[in-house]
Amino acid sequence: MRAVVVCAVTIAAAVAVPAAASATVPPVPETQTVVSTDPADLTPHARDGEARAFAQVGSMVYVGGSFTQIRQDRDAAWTTQHYLFGYDKTTGLISTTFLPVLDGTVNSLVAGPNETLIVGGAFRNVNGVSRRNLVALDPSTGATIDAWEGRSDGGTVRDMALHGNWLYLGGAFNWVNGTSHSGLARLHASTGAIDPTFAVNATVGRHGTSSYVWTLDVSPDGGTLVAGGNFMDVNGLSRNQMALVDLSGTPSVLDWSTEKFVPPCGNPAAYVHYVQDVSFGGDGSWFVVGTNGATGWPAAYCDALVRFETTARGGGQLATWANYTGNDTITSVEVADNTIYLGGHFRWLNNPNAFDRAGDGAIDRLGVAAVTPATGMPVNWNPRRSGGSSMPPGTSEWGSTVPVLWRGDDGLYFGHNSDGMGSEYHGRLGMFPLSGGRTITPKNPSTATSGNLYLGTGEGELARVPFDGAGIGAPTMVSQPNYTAAGATWGMSDRIYWVHTVAGTPTGSRIDISMFNGGTVGVPWETSGYNDWFDAADMTGAFFLNGRLYYARAGSDALHYRYFETDGNYLGATEFTLPTTGITWSEVRGMAWVGGSVVYGNIDGGLRSVPFDPAGDPAVDGAESTLLAAATAELTWSTPRMFFAVQ
Repeated sequence: MRAVVVCAVTIAAAVAVPAAASATVPPVPETQTVVSTDPADLTPHARDGEARAFAQVGSMVYVGGSFTQIRQDRDAAWTTQHYLFGYDKTTGLISTTFLPVLDGTVNSLVAGPNETLIVGGAFRNVNGVSRRNLVALDPSTGATIDAWEGRSDGGTVRDMALHGNWLYLGGAFNWVNGTSHSGLARLHASTGAIDPTFAVNATVGRHGTSSYVWTLDVSPDGGTLVAGGNFMDVNGLSRNQMALVDLSGTPSVLDWSTEKFVPPCGNPAAYVHYVQDVSFGGDGSWFVVGTNGATGWPAAYCDALVRFETTARGGGQLATWANYTGNDTITSVEVADNTIYLGGHFRWLNNPNAFDRAGDGAIDRLGVAAVTPATGMPVNWNPRRSGGSSMPPGTSEWGSTVPVLWRGDDGLYFGHNSDGMGSEYHGRLGMFPLSGGRTITPKNPSTATSGNLYLGTGEGELARVPFDGAGIGAPTMVSQPNYTAAGATWGMSDRIYWVHTVAGTPTGSRIDISMFNGGTVGVPWETSGYNDWFDAADMTGAFFLNGRLYYARAGSDALHYRYFETDGNYLGATEFTLPTTGITWSEVRGMAWVGGSVVYGNIDGGLRSVPFDPAGDPAVDGAESTLLAAATAELTWSTPRMFFAVQ
């Protein structure tokens, strides 16, 4: 759930519109920024309940939720302040003038026009006057702005989003401002007046329950709304838990739907709906969804983070990628600075192969994580929901939910129903500062079309073979004592990744890294202990491109890939297969990506090249393969130990 003023921008690039069940153009990793893993020390604390919403007006940050008491620091006395308070983001000091009185929970906050604070939730009275579930307040005093018309007469407000002067509401209401609206409504943010042209209703709850919208977001250009919750019908169209609405003209339901939220996950009584939060990313061309639900994956997107493409059309939409926790809930998502943040009570990500335990590929992430938009793989950012030795008596390190992640102008704010974060005490709320964060620049192979192919010709020896994309030159043999017991190898930027047979490892082999600039192969180190489940020696050739590790493996006549995140060097837990034709992949030995083609060896000793299009069907057509060099007494291209480098 977000509460932030969003300014209109223009979508910079069109996204291809895929058929629902066909491959999309694989997203390309881009530079991203992550906030610090060390939470700010100045934020105040709350107790009881949870923090659910943030907004900022000027230098003041406002916090809403179900808490009942607040205090300045761990040694201060508790002060009773129900559901809403403000503090100065620079000093951390709690406001002594902003003192609204509400009789129910605050679920969502928006910094409104003309320095107003718009509050949505489950309350009946504000400052002693009837204001059902929706109110605008003076951010200095907390006084009610009487002229603001907005009322959610018929039920609670669960989420809000602001774009320009349009305020979008989602919740469990049937009436807004005395007008019939089910689950969704749009108001003029400056006045609170209803917009009669917005006639989009989300109805028919799952499993015989009452319908409601639980979460929503609006794309940066203001053209699309995504809504999730407990509904199966939107304006007479079948839309189970998820719907997209076109806002470019008179609002209307878009031709977009997915069946992956139709089946139940765990016990339907406990998980009536399992879409928990949504957030648009980047230019609005994609959005992410976080879910709970326990059992049920992969038939349904239960306990998962998934990405969809906004401009896709038709029924049966499938996620671009899905990251499963293995039976743990995701309750909040936020996209900022090209990074996807998620919170909940999960213990692992990249964990589709086990239930309620760490399976092959599982990466430890305790309750809060950051992933890359291109593949959904975790990056090396792991503050963890824990307090360590800093926790005062009577506090809790762990809780069931992180209801909100919100990117303010100085960092990532979090609200939770516990008190530990980043090995520090942060009662019910806190903030990871942007200061002290870092930039992640994706790694990729060189885009050069000429350079050198390196071929393992013996133990600790490489042949450096000039290559111009069409043919090879005379080889030079180079001793490489650090490159021993090697298997499939791929070049990337200033290093090589290579399969290393190491006695005593779980599978007998692992993926190592060595620095390489064309001279000496550096001393190797292991990519990550999270990859030790993978039998790397099974690969007979491999190359990396745009977040994917492509490979052939023993006993398979297919070209496979897994996601691979270079920030942390984590290997994806799921194996995928690309559509190809005309190549016997079980005979391939060694591969490299060079200028849009796969250069590969074969058990017959020959070196070949074939065009490669990861979005194509087929991605590789063997009819287009070209023989670059036949086997000679000096060079036989029949080993997995081959890679390309410019140097």
